[in-house]
Amino acid sequence: MSVRKPVTAYLGFGGNVGDVKAAMLWAIEEVGRLPGTDVVTVSQLYKTPPWGIKTQNWFLNSCMAVKTTIAPHALLRALIDIEVRAGRVRDLRWGPRTLDIDILTYGDYAIATPGLTIPHPRMLERAFVMAPLADIAPNLVIGGASVQKISDAIRDPQMAVAESAWVT
Repeated sequence: MSVRKPVTAYLGFGGNVGDVKAAMLWAIEEVGRLPGTDVVTVSQLYKTPPWGIKTQNWFLNSCMAVKTTIAPHALLRALIDIEVRAGRVRDLRWGPRTLDIDILTYGDYAIATPGLTIPHPRMLERAFVMAPLADIAPNLVIGGASVQKISDAIRDPQMAVAESAWVT
């Protein structure tokens, strides 16, 4: 199912296994190849400490804005397919991964189904999501506050910009 009018969706993505930057660049291209979907902008690339399971490699994280006519659940299925083609294995929650892509927001939709919750249920707690999202959507309001305000409030001093202009 497609929505009739393009919706702006924000996606968070990253990984910590293998050549993560190459996987992320490939994922951006793959997302842009989805029917009715255009990549609008991509944030800086951040090096971030592991979240959840602390005894693993650091991550690279970024966010992208897309315009899409793909309905939310179909978009999620397409993103999972991209993850799988990048070698993603889902065997340990919050564990190491070659590529992870999350739908953070989808227009002004609020969705709560067993397989999909939008806005992403834990994004407001995660500096590795909010800092790159603030790069591309600082004035977006989620949960009554701007992304920039939330990002500033949960800043992680261990995070660092790995590359500011990493996507050509």
